[in-house]
Amino acid sequence: MCFSAQADIVGGLVVTAIGLDVISHVNGRRKHMALAALPLLLGVHQLVEAFVWWSLQGHVNAGLGRVATWIYLLIAFVVLPVFIPLGVMWLEPQRRRRSVMVVFVVLGVAVSTVLLAAMARGPAKAVLGHNHLSYSTDLRAGLVVVVAYVVATCGALILSSHRDVAAFGVVNLVAVAVLAKLTIDGFASLWCGWAALTSAAFAVHLRYGRGGTKRIVLP
Repeated sequence: MCFSAQADIVGGLVVTAIGLDVISHVNGRRKHMALAALPLLLGVHQLVEAFVWWSLQGHVNAGLGRVATWIYLLIAFVVLPVFIPLGVMWLEPQRRRRSVMVVFVVLGVAVSTVLLAAMARGPAKAVLGHNHLSYSTDLRAGLVVVVAYVVATCGALILSSHRDVAAFGVVNLVAVAVLAKLTIDGFASLWCGWAALTSAAFAVHLRYGRGGTKRIVLP
């Protein structure tokens, strides 16, 4: 997330708490589990980033900072591009849409593989930016990979027949464009922070929303 380790801690705790609440009310609905778990995953993600901040600021040792950086990037670069389209496809009731979503899952796997290889080549590192962290890896054809990442994650959401899931995808697609224009070097941190906050708002709707035949409501 942007601003500071304190912002990551506060945001991460709030989003994690929301995620735990939503998961506790899935009530055996397995198809809802992946999207219901998204805020929990992203909340923990923000908490991990706090250790990256503290390491760069000299508050914890560099070894712990490197581990936190790797965990943060593994979630952002390897887990999310597959987790999101797979979760949306699992929830989708329409067979035709599910068939199309397979393309997004495959694209997500390809993106994850490329990004993991870039991390393995190294160095995967973070540096302090202006009110954000800047992450870098040995990534080739970076623009193509970033576009594929956005298509895999936001595309699956937008294609969903559940209108709230689709709206969540549209909002995040707009956010991608805005954040990319504001900053390139801090994009990974800002995007994941934004995704955590919006997933929490989406989770609150899953938990408490009412009305509309295509809304997902957990009892």
